[in-house]
Amino acid sequence: MKDQVYQTIMTTAREKGAAYAVLIDPDRKNDHHLATLMENINAAEVDLILVGGSLIMDAGCRQRVAQIKEKARPPVVFFPGGLSQLSPDFDAMLFMSIISGRNPHYLIGEQVIAAPVVRDLDMETIATAYLLIDGGGSSAVQFMSNTTPIPINRVDIALAHALAAQYLGFKMAYLEAGSGAKQAVPEGMVRQVAEATEIPLIVGGGIRTAESARERAEAGATVIVTGTIIEEQADRGLLNDLAAAVHYREQR
Repeated sequence: MKDQVYQTIMTTAREKGAAYAVLIDPDRKNDHHLATLMENINAAEVDLILVGGSLIMDAGCRQRVAQIKEKARPPVVFFPGGLSQLSPDFDAMLFMSIISGRNPHYLIGEQVIAAPVVRDLDMETIATAYLLIDGGGSSAVQFMSNTTPIPINRVDIALAHALAAQYLGFKMAYLEAGSGAKQAVPEGMVRQVAEATEIPLIVGGGIRTAESARERAEAGATVIVTGTIIEEQADRGLLNDLAAAVHYREQR
């Protein structure tokens, strides 16, 4: 089934309220606790593992992806930071375009380079429009892609981009405040974009508490992503709390 992971995400969101994804950066800085992190993820109700980073500092990326895939219970999906991180061990990839920016390389250039490789790997692709929201700090994505983020108070600009993504035929839109953001994408922005568009929303960046995760799930996010807080703490209790909050329909 070519869209198996996408359909799994949508089914999970319908049944549980939203799907919960953990983002892992496959860089050497995570080697010391990757095994523990994977054990905790598998023990919690995590629905999806996203793997990728804006800057990988060594040549061990593919080896770590294989290690993650070998140990993972949930599907493992590529969150692309560059073609060099692509691996046959992924179950699917977010085939992303940074539509909030105006850098042509990340709008279409990198995608054209990647497309033949993705075809040869016969990998499931989930066409995803990436909207970088200003989370109060200069993120790696902002610097590496030379992208100006959407101001956090400009819901109208975010909404216009999300509508454009829908009309262009993207399967999902990703509202991202950036890795380690000081502020998460506001609940009000998530709600207004979700109400005005028909494509599913992924929301990530700066989500550090169960309450914050639940607010954005209930506001209309289809997928809630946490990354930095989980990599910093690698805590099973926190993972369980976040998953329970995202799966808010199961708590009623």
